[in-house]
Amino acid sequence: MTRSAPAPAELLTIAIDVARQAAATAHRMRAEGVSVAATKSTVTDVVTAADRAVERQVLDALHRVRPDDAVLGEEYGAGAADGAISGVRWIVDPIDGTVNYLYGLPYCAVSLAAEVDGEVVAGVVRNVATGEEWTATAGGGAWRDGQRLRCSTEVDLGQALVATGFGYDPARRSHQARVIAELIPHVRDIRRLGAAALDLCLAAEGRVDAYYEKGLAAWDQAAGGLVAAEAGLRVAGLGGLPAGPDLVIAAPPALFAPLHDRLADLDASGGP
Repeated sequence: MTRSAPAPAELLTIAIDVARQAAATAHRMRAEGVSVAATKSTVTDVVTAADRAVERQVLDALHRVRPDDAVLGEEYGAGAADGAISGVRWIVDPIDGTVNYLYGLPYCAVSLAAEVDGEVVAGVVRNVATGEEWTATAGGGAWRDGQRLRCSTEVDLGQALVATGFGYDPARRSHQARVIAELIPHVRDIRRLGAAALDLCLAAEGRVDAYYEKGLAAWDQAAGGLVAAEAGLRVAGLGGLPAGPDLVIAAPPALFAPLHDRLADLDASGGP
């Protein structure tokens, strides 16, 4: 039997504290110099020593304050608390935008979300380089620097600035490039910035109008997806499916259907 889960606000308080400390570590390690520690799916899909150190720090911090929770992380997978009975699972991306981090580009973030019985209820995304921080709780809205976020009010897809991202597999990138080539005449422009969690947060506050991407893992979208949804974006996949590895679309209600239909026509969830 699971224990009574804490309120989303309580989980968010923990998440913010842990994420801020983790971002500080990532920032310090970048200043000290960073190099590739390993690769994953391809030789361009890199892992730095900071990715591993930051995730280990997050795992240890969460275990100290909530030892009965489960943790899912990008680098270490299920943590030591896997199979816990608390009903709470944390989802962490220690450095979203690792290639940006490697090159010193100021668009990378620590992403940390809390899930209760399978539903994400709290999340924080903190830009490692700038200190910008986005937070959300289920039903409590999305926020940055004390200001509640509202998504874009754009209603014309042709005037929409749309963010996206690419996978690391060359065949997948080729397919994604073909999708963009066909989509770009029908939107204002495309932005590819290199960190899904931050893209979702930018969409949440209307700094881009919408976002889509194929191939996102849970840690890429858990916190940012909640921020986007709480800011009024519809966050889903194609054909009534939930947002997931096949496709994530985050768009204001007025833009969701036309963007969705265009992406469906272009087979955006297809390819390798």
